[in-house]
Order: sequence, then C-alpha cells, then structure tokens
Amino acid sequence: MHAHSAHLNAGTESWISCLTYQSRVVTPLSQAELDALTAQAQARNHELGITGLLLYDNGRFLQTLEGPPDALAQVWESIRRDPRHHKIEVLTEHVIASRLFSGWDLLIYSQMEAERRPGSDSTLAQHALAHYVPQLARLALDGDDARVNAQLAAMVEQGWSADDIVSHLIEPVARAMGDAWLADQACEFDLTIGLSMLQLAGHAVRTKANATSLRQSRYSILLATAPGEPHMLGTVLLADHLTDAGWRVEMAFPTSREALARQLAEQQHDAVDIALSDAYCAETAIARLRETVALCRMALPEQPVVVSVGGRLFAEAAASAASVGADHARRSIGGTGLHLAELVRKARNSG
Repeated sequence: MHAHSAHLNAGTESWISCLTYQSRVVTPLSQAELDALTAQAQARNHELGITGLLLYDNGRFLQTLEGPPDALAQVWESIRRDPRHHKIEVLTEHVIASRLFSGWDLLIYSQMEAERRPGSDSTLAQHALAHYVPQLARLALDGDDARVNAQLAAMVEQGWSADDIVSHLIEPVARAMGDAWLADQACEFDLTIGLSMLQLAGHAVRTKANATSLRQSRYSILLATAPGEPHMLGTVLLADHLTDAGWRVEMAFPTSREALARQLAEQQHDAVDIALSDAYCAETAIARLRETVALCRMALPEQPVVVSVGGRLFAEAAASAASVGADHARRSIGGTGLHLAELVRKARNSG
C-alpha cells in the first residue's frame, strides 16, 4: 500500500463531488510502473485537494476520487485522456457532504503490493475498533445500509470520537472492501455501492458526534443584527436553531457598532454572528460590516473569537466571509451550529 497524507484543511470543505470508474490497462503494468503512476497521481491530487482509492488487479483499475467539483473535473479529464488504459466506464458520480478518504491523496491497493506487504497492518490490529472492521465491511458490501448506520451510531453513543471512527473504522473498512474486490469476493457494483454508503455514513457520524460534543461543551454565541438593522426574524430563527443544538445564546440589537463591541467584551462569547439586511445598499453595506467585524475583534484582543456573518448578500454568494474579514459566511440556518462549533474548537486549539 502506498499512502501519502494530504493534510487538507477540513474547515474549508463543503459539499464535494465523488466519482468512481473502472478501466482496463492497454499493457500490463510492472510494479515500478505502478509506483511511478502512483507518485505522479499523489502529487497532482495533493495540489488540487483530491483524495481517493485506487485498486489495480490483473490489468484492471477501479478508482474512487473525491474533491472540489472543478478540481475533480480537471483530474477526470486527465484520467480520461490517459493512453495507458481504455474501456473506461463511470460507475457512479454524485455529490457528498464529507470525504471518505480524508487523509489520502491516493490510497492504492494491488495484488503486487499485497504480496510485498507481509501480514496485516499492526497499528490497525491494535486499535479497539479494528474488531468491527470485517463485519462492517461485509454489511457495506451487502448493501445493508440500516445496519451499517446502526453500528456506527452505536460507536458514537459509546463515546468514540468522529476522528477515531473515521480513521480506525470507516477507512479500514474501505480498505477491507478493496481487498475483497482484489480477491474476487465482491464485484464492482457491490464495491461502488458500499463505498457510497460509507461516505454517507461517515458524514452522519461526524454530524452526530459533533452535535454530542457541542452539547457537552456549551459554546456561547452573541447573535446580533447589524447596527440599525430593523429586521430581526432571521436572527430569532437562528437563535432557536443554535439553542436546540446546545449553544448558550445571547442576542443583541445594537444601535451602533460600538454598542455591539461593548456587549461582546462584557459577555466574553466564543463567537458572534452579525446578520445583515438586504435592505441596505450592497456597495455601502460591505464596508460598514467590515468595520463592525474589525471592532468586534478588537473587543476581545486576548481571546480568539469566531465571527460569522449572514444575510442575503451571503446567502446568494454575492459576498464572502473574507470580503468583510469574518471567519464564516452563513448561507442558511441549517448546519450553522456545527460549522461554528468546529471553528471555535480550532480557534481554541490554536489560541
């Protein structure tokens, strides 16, 4: 197995594309040629933020790729034009909420590698979750979506973190499924469906584990309308969402940016969200909001505070968080609690 850590910034990820295909080589590859192909693909994938799994056996490839849509399209065009293989067949192409192979530029399995690699991965074998790998792999290959999700949910309830479950259970299960394909114990269809199932299950695990962690941590947030903002409904709806998710919520309807900064300084919140009305002219609203964000950061100079902004300008992607100096641009209420909790956690760890 060749592997290379991608060190991707998970905080910048949103919904990403995933593509799985199979093909046949024109001329069988030697181990040296396979090594060279792998190294080239790893370098390209690392640069473009692409991760995935590549299986090679008896002249046939089966590969799953995942990453930003534009980058994945670029890689796919290169793969499609590669003269070293033909009979290319796309097995599935869809959008996913999180990566299955988050730590791998390219994880490659081949029979030649299996022969060079004596025994099993001892680090995986030593981990307590390794016991569940064979059973979960079988369930995924059988397409038993309900039992796959039930078993992973049980891991979360037992207190395992999302990182542990993904690193020591879901990713090893994907490798075990690749082994089954190499040994002709699973067909391409079963493997493709199983990998897609794991991708969705991995997203569910992260969501459930993060929500549990959030309720335990009780992060605090100040929800504010932009100074002088007459519309409060969006902020009230966001308050309900965050309270349900476990946040400690305070609200502010300031008449000036200085008043907002004073409240933030007094209450020492982990995050602040500032809602901007679509009633304001976009040309001047961005400049005013940028000044408000800067003043909020100055209010807590000794404490990292996550700044989120929302409103029609951001919901329609006409403006970005960076355009006003914020950490997060809220395009909808759904999922905001989890996104902000992850940003707060990172800010605390780096502070």
